[in-house]
Parts: sequence; structure tokens; C-alpha cells
Amino acid sequence: MSIEINATTRKTQGTGASRRLRHSGRVPGIVYGLGEVTMIDIDHNELYYKLRSEEFHASVLTLNLDEKKESVLLRDFVMHPFRQQVQHIDLQRIDMTKKMHIRVPLHFSNAEIAPGVKTGGGKISHVMNELDILCLPGDLPAFIAVDLGHMELGHSIHVADLKLPKGVEAATHGTHTVEAVVATVQVPRGAVEAAAATEAAAAPAAPAGKAPAKAAPAAKPAKK
Repeated sequence: MSIEINATTRKTQGTGASRRLRHSGRVPGIVYGLGEVTMIDIDHNELYYKLRSEEFHASVLTLNLDEKKESVLLRDFVMHPFRQQVQHIDLQRIDMTKKMHIRVPLHFSNAEIAPGVKTGGGKISHVMNELDILCLPGDLPAFIAVDLGHMELGHSIHVADLKLPKGVEAATHGTHTVEAVVATVQVPRGAVEAAAATEAAAAPAAPAGKAPAKAAPAAKPAKK
């Protein structure tokens, strides 16, 4: 079910107009893509609580704008530096027939039963918490599941190991490749220190009771 958000077209622009909107409990914003840019404003409380939902950040949203419905994505928002107040929001119209590039959250499961954790005493390290993907808007998942239940101590899961939903592919660009590490089971620090101590204890020691060899005396200069 699509998440809906209500907005009205904003008639005024500028810093002063935006300040007055915020004082009245509205958030200024814009909608762009697939045509002209539209200035909008949204009820602050409605937007604030929707922003707290992870799904709102990675879903195709239905924007109810002046009694018309549009399919949009949340592209950006600005919070006040120290208040719990939304300052601005950017939405992008989307074409349901074209693939889009978007970042979705990763949901990790079964870490507690992974052999590397349960019996090896290791700790899961999340190298990535989101994944860049390409897909049609209708195939957009709310999240990508990552099963850690089989991970051994010192092993890693890579992007190529993820089971992506049908119609979804990882967006590879720059250093974000299919070989990028998603999560790993780190060897516990105590085990590393214990192994180092064991190696040090096993190293051959010098024979007891044997004095170190004395240096040869320096040669005396010849008499003239």
C-alpha cells in the first residue's frame, strides 16, 4: 500500500515567506522532475512523523497535491540545527515505466546464531547499512534482507552474495562493486591477544646457565 502525503501549492517564495510558513506549522518544499518545478507546503506534524518511518525514505509515495495524485520519491530534507523541526523538503516525480536509482536500507537477521558469533565468540561488523539499487518503481523494496546465520569467524558477506528481490539489481559505480563488503564477523580482540601470548610462550628460549659470550679484547698498538 502506497504511503500518502498531503500538500498544497505554495504561492509565495523567499526567505520571509518560508519563515512565516514555518511559524504557521507548515514546511516549504518543492516537487521537480517530469515537467515544471512546483512550490509546495506540507503540514509539519504530518511530515515529521512520516520522516521517522524508515519505509517513508525508500518507498514510492503518493503525493496528494491540490486534489491530484502524483507518484514521487523523497529526495532530500533539511532539519533545524538543534530543534526537532523540518525546515524544507524536496520530492521528485517519477515515471513508473523507467528504472530509477535509489538507496534502500539493509535489514540484518540471525546474527545471534551465526557460528562465528555463537561458538567463535566473534562480533558482527556492519560495513554497509544501505545499498544503492536500480529497479522499476513498482519493484522497489522497502529494504534488502541480509541473513547472517551461516557466517563463520573471520568471514564476510559481499554485495554479490545478497539475494535481491525480482527486478532489483545492485547499482555498481566507483568503489561500490559487487565485491564490496556488506558485513563481516570479526575475531574477538581477546582471542588475538591470547594467540600472540601463546606464540611468544612457545618461542625457543636461550639455554639456562650459559653466560653470554664476551667480546674479544681490542688489539694493542705495536711498539715502535
